Amino acid sequence: MVDSRFDGLLSDFRAGKVDRRTFIVRAVALGVSVGAIGSYMNAAAQDASPEAGALGPGSIGTSVEHISTTDKGTIKVYSSFPLSASYEQIGGDSREAIKYAIELWGGAAGGYAIEYVALDDGVAANQGNWDGALEAENAAQAIGDADCMAYMATYNSGAAMVSIPLTNEAGLVMVSGANTAIQLTRPDPQNPDAEGYPDVLYPSGTRNYCRVIAADDLQGAAGANYAINELGRTRAFVLHDNQTYGKGLADVFKRTFEELGGEVLGFEGYDANAPDYQALMSRIAALGPDIVYAGAIVSLNTSKVLIDMRDVMPDPEEVVFMGPDGLINQAFVDGAGEAAEGALLTFGGLPPESLEALGGAGAEWVGQMRERLGRDPDAYASYWFQVAVVVLNGIDAAADKDRAKVLEAVMGTTDFQGLAGSWSFTETGDADAPQLTVNKVVDGVIKFDAAIAPPA
Repeated sequence: MVDSRFDGLLSDFRAGKVDRRTFIVRAVALGVSVGAIGSYMNAAAQDASPEAGALGPGSIGTSVEHISTTDKGTIKVYSSFPLSASYEQIGGDSREAIKYAIELWGGAAGGYAIEYVALDDGVAANQGNWDGALEAENAAQAIGDADCMAYMATYNSGAAMVSIPLTNEAGLVMVSGANTAIQLTRPDPQNPDAEGYPDVLYPSGTRNYCRVIAADDLQGAAGANYAINELGRTRAFVLHDNQTYGKGLADVFKRTFEELGGEVLGFEGYDANAPDYQALMSRIAALGPDIVYAGAIVSLNTSKVLIDMRDVMPDPEEVVFMGPDGLINQAFVDGAGEAAEGALLTFGGLPPESLEALGGAGAEWVGQMRERLGRDPDAYASYWFQVAVVVLNGIDAAADKDRAKVLEAVMGTTDFQGLAGSWSFTETGDADAPQLTVNKVVDGVIKFDAAIAPPA
């Protein structure tokens, strides 16, 4: 007979007073079997209502049967993305979203208890920016853990280039909720830096990487299409931060803008370590642009770029600032202050405001995450939530602690019921129904503005 004290422990777990790890440890100490613990945890998640009914197994993800028992042992899933400094909210919310998905699955999948390990590939002293050596260490840690069956990584496309070959040789599936560089999954013949990609990333010859968010060729092209055909802009200056993600997006924006009849006055990388950009912006202003596009991420001094742009070109109606989803977070807005007003930010997905407006599972997810965080979640968090569900579905389908089986199941994901519609992975590992938006900074808050699309 289970110790009567377990009733109180279970009550505390259901009320959120005891976390998953503490619950398991105390329950084992009280003589509860591993299998029973998993069943109790699953029941608690299903009873958490209304979230479980709208977001749990059978409502979100694929139709694969959820195996809620844990008698087979433990499977670990790892994540790796920046968690500190300018990435504190982006990474922190994404980590919380993954935890939430695992809770909805009752901390179980495929007959195993699921243990989540969140790693940081950023350096706090460097604005939280990703570090190649750290990312390699994180990938090696996941690979070296025999219990690890999935690597949920990375945020930055450059970091993905570090870890994809490592996980590929190890046969470990890797899923991203943020990488957008085209060459991670498909050839990009118009990008001279992408020669030999993506094949060089997959030394085993078998794909092990997939992503749930739109690639740069779609987002950059959609941004240019919106700039010309909706905003009526015809003279662009294009900046980038010299990184894989930023430069790739800037290049696509430039090419599409020109193809649509616009004039690109300049294409230039900026020094992220420069103290100011007054001279750069004065030089750009003299050329007479009506839009400045910056392909960049928040931690590479982009707020200062915008501040100095507005010092020189103060009227946001006369000269529009546009950036990609690497800037769609509150740290960018707060860093730029008043200069951020009116800035347009594209996103290879739907931000929380859009999900809420759609209703259904997306709105339910936003409401539940808002309650957990005490504020609206970061725009990327919903995609990392779906990454976690993809992985949990894969483990349920494999029903075995076998990397090859989990890899096959995850890469073969079809008819996935997401927070804003259904999609499947293509043979390249890309979601086949991406959604794109443009968002505007209004009163210091990033707000949904419109759905956008590449030119027909």
